[in-house]
Amino acid sequence: QVQLVESGGGLVQAGDSLTLSCAASGRTFSNDAMGWFRQPPGKEREFVAAINWNGGNTYYADSVKGRFTISRDNGKNTVYLQMNSLKPEDTAVYYCVGDGILYYSGRYSPDYWGQGTQVTVSS
Repeated sequence: QVQLVESGGGLVQAGDSLTLSCAASGRTFSNDAMGWFRQPPGKEREFVAAINWNGGNTYYADSVKGRFTISRDNGKNTVYLQMNSLKPEDTAVYYCVGDGILYYSGRYSPDYWGQGTQVTVSS
């Protein structure tokens, strides 16, 4: 059974930093794209960041560019999301995703989804 398990969410203040981790199990994702989506309260799920199989290409939503950094450790089958200068509008459930199709444009259609971790940023 393939699982993506997120960790690292929590309640922080505006301007703080937080790092999310996502550990994959059940299969290796070392040859596949991985990424993060989020769903703010009362809104649609949206793309946050993606990374290609070897970390050579990364993509970000405009709203997080310059503040968030995605990275991966294929040896640990894990992807990370470093979030700096957090804003109240970053409040959302963050989902780890894997495999699927990552287009050169940055559009990402993943096959696997985690259960999500809550990030709340207070003002």
